[in-house]
Amino acid sequence: MILWINGAFGSGKTTAAHELNRRLPGSYVFDPESFGFCLFENLPEECCAGDFQDIPLWRETNRKMLAMIDRDYPGTVIVPMTLAAAQYWDEIIGQLRRDGVDVRHFILYASRETLTARLQKRALGDLSREQFALDAIERCMTAFDTGITEGIVQTDGREIDDVVNEIASRAGLTLTPAENIVKTKPERV
Repeated sequence: MILWINGAFGSGKTTAAHELNRRLPGSYVFDPESFGFCLFENLPEECCAGDFQDIPLWRETNRKMLAMIDRDYPGTVIVPMTLAAAQYWDEIIGQLRRDGVDVRHFILYASRETLTARLQKRALGDLSREQFALDAIERCMTAFDTGITEGIVQTDGREIDDVVNEIASRAGLTLTPAENIVKTKPERV
C-alpha cells in the first residue's frame, strides 16, 4: 500500500509522514522531491522548468519508482508530496491505481492563516525563505477545494497524533500506540 500525504506547503506532510513511519512497523518514507533536485542538478538550465513537477520525466520516474517499490517491498510506503495539478495527480496516483497499486490519498488541510504561521515558524521568522511555499498557498487551496478533494484531513489546531491516527484509521492500518514509543515532546502538525 502507498499512503500519499498531500497538502499545501506548511500543512504538516513531512511531520505526519515521519510520525506514521515511526508508528507503523515496516513502513518506508519515499521522497519524490529527491529526484526533482537530481534533475535540477544534472540538467542544463534551459531544460528545467520553474517547478520540477513540470518536467514530465519527474512524474514518470517517480511513478515507476513507486510501482517498483510497491511490487518489491512488503511494507507500507509513505509519500509526503504536494500534488496540486490535477493532470500530474492523475499521471502519478491515477496511473498507479489503474495499474493495480493500492494508493490511499490524503490531503492535510489547514486555513491560510495556519499555513502562513507554520511557514513563518519553519523559516524562523524570515518568510522570504519560504516565498515559493507562500506563493503556492492559493493554488493549492483552490486545487484542494475544487479539483483534488479526496481524503481531506483537517489539521488546524490538532496534535500530530490525532492526525496520523485519523489517516491510519481511514486507511485501515494499525499503528503502534504513541505512548509505547519514546517521544521527546508532542508536536503540532
